[in-house]
Amino acid sequence: MRPLAKRESLRACAVLLAGGRGTRFWPRSRLRTPKQLLNIVGHTTMLRETVTRLQAVIGLRNFWAVTNSEQALAVGRELHGVPSSHVLAEPVGRNTAAAIGLAAIHLAREYGDALMAVLPADSYIADAPRYRELAHVALALARDPNNLVTLGISPTHAETGYGYIERGAPLAIIKGVRAFAVKRFTEKPQESLAQKYVDSGNYLWNAGMFFWRVSTFLEKLRRFLPATHSALQQLAKTIGTPHYASTLRRVYPRLKSISVDYAILEPATRERGSQKVCVIPAKVGWSDIGSWTAVYELLAGEHGANVSAGPFFALGASGNYFWSPNKLVAAVGVRNLVLVETGDAILLCSRDHSQEVGRIVQWLEDKKMKRLL
Repeated sequence: MRPLAKRESLRACAVLLAGGRGTRFWPRSRLRTPKQLLNIVGHTTMLRETVTRLQAVIGLRNFWAVTNSEQALAVGRELHGVPSSHVLAEPVGRNTAAAIGLAAIHLAREYGDALMAVLPADSYIADAPRYRELAHVALALARDPNNLVTLGISPTHAETGYGYIERGAPLAIIKGVRAFAVKRFTEKPQESLAQKYVDSGNYLWNAGMFFWRVSTFLEKLRRFLPATHSALQQLAKTIGTPHYASTLRRVYPRLKSISVDYAILEPATRERGSQKVCVIPAKVGWSDIGSWTAVYELLAGEHGANVSAGPFFALGASGNYFWSPNKLVAAVGVRNLVLVETGDAILLCSRDHSQEVGRIVQWLEDKKMKRLL
């Protein structure tokens, strides 16, 4: 590993986590074309939108992506201008702690040390300029090797599908942006508890956006997940050699499957001393777009509007989402439906049940209907 970079020259890199399948977006989302590789709410893919949104903060050649072997080629094609060596393929999924660790050892090999912005590849953010301002501040805080930084989304309602971050005392003000200590990370709550969180004003949604130095993350990995750290260091020695691929296939499946929240951030909040886990509240119009209903809610201009990707006729129909770009959809007397048509499948469900679409994928897997996966 190279010596630590000087403060002034510490490189800022983005690590995009792009290995998910997006099963709730079947039949559009498939193994080789998951959610992040689709134009879910715009004209370009969600992966490309993520890059475009942050490109003014982090140079294009400093983007990295962690994905899987099935999607690596497609991810690489989508990341125009990003070196192909920056697309890292996991041989098997081992959750976010391992994925971030894989990226960290490559960044350490490339730069010695660097600032690391870890971001989902498939989130929606309405206010991109404000998001960039907050990313600048988060990277500035992350320069301190004692800091682990996250953006927390200011909640708009009592959502039960997200984890929450309880904020503590103010820590810093940078360019008018306040950062707070993190008291704890909490599980996805029941609705009554989620409402208490929102009413208190002290809780933020955990959007999985993190900022730290590579050296800081690897040190935390060594302390809190030593077996994973040891295995990744073994792998790091082979980067750039003919032995890398075989070592990756041998070592990676043995890594513990655990999220970075559980493995690193939660124990870090319990540490005493100079270590700080910081959160920056972010009002940026964020959504993880977790279902077809979420897509409808983003695109519907008014309550009860019909949203369609192609031509449609509606008579006494309202609140529907149609994806059928090449065929006319004629809807009569139906309400709050989702219809998604592809070349080999049609999804029809109520908006209230769109979270259950992933169960269709499970059924297809059980029936070994691979052509539809």
